[in-house]
Amino acid sequence: MTPRRSLVHIGTALAAAALLFWTVFPFLWILLTSLKSPGDIISVPPTFIFTPTLDNYAALVIGEQRGQYSSTRPDFPNYFLNSIIISGGAVLLSLAAGIPSAYALARFDFPLKGALAFTFMSFRFVPFIAFVIPLYLVYQQLGLYNTYSGLILAYQLITLPFTIWMLRSFFQEIPLEIQEAAKIDGCTWFGVLTRVILPLSMPGLAVTIILGFIFCWNAFNYPLMLAGRQTFPVTVGAIQFISYEQVLWGQMAAATLVSALPQLILSLMVQKYIVRGLTMGAVK
Repeated sequence: MTPRRSLVHIGTALAAAALLFWTVFPFLWILLTSLKSPGDIISVPPTFIFTPTLDNYAALVIGEQRGQYSSTRPDFPNYFLNSIIISGGAVLLSLAAGIPSAYALARFDFPLKGALAFTFMSFRFVPFIAFVIPLYLVYQQLGLYNTYSGLILAYQLITLPFTIWMLRSFFQEIPLEIQEAAKIDGCTWFGVLTRVILPLSMPGLAVTIILGFIFCWNAFNYPLMLAGRQTFPVTVGAIQFISYEQVLWGQMAAATLVSALPQLILSLMVQKYIVRGLTMGAVK
């Protein structure tokens, strides 16, 4: 190996290490903060050697009845359950509406097909504030404010366009001859969709579900404006540790890490489908 090539490899390794540190350090800092006592958290300069404690995690579930934790503990388990209900419901609803829509855009020919597909995608371009104020006014009139159903419907602005466009591309990758063979055997379009297209699109379907769930789980603006304390998800619930008296940094850091666990576990469970789905159609 020539000295020039060695320098290139060393530079590449250093750049990769710097990028890895830049990416991982915020998560490491949150982890350290969640294991510190209040005194260690606010110490100047920051302490990297300390006695770890799980009090911040315990306070998320059972609370703390002493000192600064006695009156400001948010109902974090309820927020966590709210996120599961809202995110899961939004993904299921977007699949129910998005699968037939994506199949129609992928396989059927009709007037203004391209314009309709672009209209669905355009909802992803518009700033959320363009939707949230009209939604807030309408929800107040219809009684949907601070309800699960209202948030699930609002989240369709996040998940439905994404679901339609993702599944449309996956459906288009399936050879048309397979669909025609199923029709010759007597399948209707619904039979082709359920018995042929969806089983062959499982990797793409898994990617769509996981990414849609992550988008819903991480949503902040819509629940901030359209939810109340009874329906706050974890993204909004985490900031409830900030009060006019103090900021519970340790509990907020613990809540952040606990909130990330469902996404991580779900992604690891279907990792092989995600890899296959993201590369589907790359090699003919």
